[in-house]
Amino acid sequence: MLQNWLKPLSASFCKHAADAQPDWALGKHLLLHRSEFPDLKKVRAAIIGVGDKDANLIREQLYACSYPFPAGTIADLGNLRKSDAAQLIPVIYELLSGKVLPIIIAGKDELAKAHFLAYQEAKALVNLAVIDESFQLNGQYSSLLSPRHPHLFHFSLIGLQVHQTAPQAIDFITKNHFDLVRLGKSRANLEETEPVLRDADLLAFHLGALKQCEAPGVQSPTPSGYFTEEACQLCRYAGMSDKLTSFGLYGYQSDTDTHQLTAQTAAQMIWYLLEGLFNRKGDFPVSTTGLTEYVVDFRKLNYQITFWKSVKSGRWWMQVPVATKRKHDRHRLVPCSFQDYQSACREELPERLMQAMERKYEI
Repeated sequence: MLQNWLKPLSASFCKHAADAQPDWALGKHLLLHRSEFPDLKKVRAAIIGVGDKDANLIREQLYACSYPFPAGTIADLGNLRKSDAAQLIPVIYELLSGKVLPIIIAGKDELAKAHFLAYQEAKALVNLAVIDESFQLNGQYSSLLSPRHPHLFHFSLIGLQVHQTAPQAIDFITKNHFDLVRLGKSRANLEETEPVLRDADLLAFHLGALKQCEAPGVQSPTPSGYFTEEACQLCRYAGMSDKLTSFGLYGYQSDTDTHQLTAQTAAQMIWYLLEGLFNRKGDFPVSTTGLTEYVVDFRKLNYQITFWKSVKSGRWWMQVPVATKRKHDRHRLVPCSFQDYQSACREELPERLMQAMERKYEI
């Protein structure tokens, strides 16, 4: 079925971008969609391009990176035959059904909505995380948020630059108890962003969230944003999450990409996402097995909060103390940080917990 929507990589491209790489490089080890479609039985992640020129430029940079991953576990399935949502949705759905993590490379920011709608086909209730520098009430995500899409459990926005966003849009996010992590707060303590990414089923990373000096090849570059190292760390956090099932990189514009800096940055981001994927600890709490329980008493409020710490990874979750519908059991434990636990020990209710409680009452 996937062959119906995806065209193979050209022989000339594979020859100079993949075959010419040294033996230790990623280009020499990927399962490439050439004349025949690769076998996906052992594949854990698959690259999909939307728009030949832009996707191939990022591929060239990615293929030159090292390959420390298990053999036969990453495929490059080529590019969509048509760069539109109608073809992207079934491709993502097919890969999700096969337990393969799609990595979408797309020039159009608006294709991120189609990325989410693939989960509608899978009839899955999901958490959507977006990394972007701005948010508009009439933008692509507004139709998913107001009214809330029936398959959207939670929405998180990371890297927002307030000076680029209307106050009404920020009010909308906060009033609906969505996660909002401003750029300054995220950069000041990147580890505090990790729990938000760990709670996401899909991540849409818009390259416009990076500084212009790091990523000039976007539609509206700005002087403020993430550095490449920070963007790579965010991608690694996302990759390490057992909950994440797809990733999209959006907004690349090769025509304005000086010295292919943005393509190099995008390639590094994908590489670190893959490194996170292959370093997963398998500690997503479908149960409390393998977790250490910590109960914090709020004596003044006659109240308790239960925290859980993974023995494998040292990561933390907190238990939402409200009734949860059976179909929402997977959201019962909310990712948090050690700092949240420390705040609770000082009898300060973590903001993450307050928002999670509000979400439980609403759904």
